Order: sequence, then structure tokens, then C-alpha cells
Amino acid sequence: DVQLQASGGGLVQAGGSLRLSCAASGFTFDDYAIGWFRQAPGKEREGVSCISSNDGSTYYADSVKDRSTISINNARNTVYLQMNSLKPEDTAAYYCAAPTVVTGTSPLRMWAGSGSWGQGTQVTVSS
Repeated sequence: DVQLQASGGGLVQAGGSLRLSCAASGFTFDDYAIGWFRQAPGKEREGVSCISSNDGSTYYADSVKDRSTISINNARNTVYLQMNSLKPEDTAAYYCAAPTVVTGTSPLRMWAGSGSWGQGTQVTVSS
């Protein structure tokens, strides 16, 4: 059974940090790119960050660049998104997806198929 499980969200004050985790079961990340997306109420889903399990290439949306770091632990089949200096506008449900395709880098555009998504984790940043 192929599953992606996102965790690590929570309620944090502006300026705080969170580390989101995306754990895969039933498949490995080999040769995949894994992406983090987010969706705030009333807004479209947007790509936040992506990492290639192949060569470690990373991509970030301008809105989180310089405040976030995506990383991968292939042995644990887990991708992490460290988010620092959180802002109220970071409030959203965060989802991981694999495989993810990066279709544009400036601005970042990412796409993942309908069968590729894990359950989301809620991030709420209070001002």
C-alpha cells in the first residue's frame, strides 16, 4: 500500500520555526522528486519546495526562499521541510507529493498527479 504521511505542523507564533516531515511507505523515493505544496483557505494550492532524490537539487518558492530548507533522508524514506521566521501568511495545510514535476523555476511551478498525495499537516502562524 503506497502512502505518504505528512506531519510536524502546529500552531506557532510569528518568527517561530517548524520542521515538517513527509514519510513514504510502500515505495521508495528512488529517482523521484518530492514536493511540498500548501493551500490556504480560499486560495489556490501552491508549490512551496521540491527536492530530487537523484541529485539533491532543490527548488523554493520566492515566498519561502531564504527561510526554508528542504532535505531528504533516503535511508528513512523521509523528506523534511524546515521553515524558519514563520509569518502569518504561511498559515495553510501543507501536503507532500511524489513524484513531483517542476515545470518552472522562476516563479516556481510544480505539478503532481492525483494519486501522489499524502495527507496534509496544518500550519497556523499567529501574529
